[in-house]
Amino acid sequence: MRHSEFYIGLDFYKATGRWRCTDLGTRMAVAIRLDACDSSWYNGPPYSVSESVFDENDVEGCSLEPDAVHAPPESRPKV
Repeated sequence: MRHSEFYIGLDFYKATGRWRCTDLGTRMAVAIRLDACDSSWYNGPPYSVSESVFDENDVEGCSLEPDAVHAPPESRPKV
């Protein structure tokens, strides 16, 4: 994805799972990972889950499609 495709409230995917954009800067996006047992933790700000910053290099590994992202090499099974 490109930075210009992000907006607050957008759900997107990385190899680590599903994320939601919570803030947007000129060169970065801030997001929460959507893996909590209780969906009320996503009500905010402030959020009950930690926010992560994605810089211009990180957003390249994001996708709107869950099948378009791949696990990082260190987490893939050895063949």
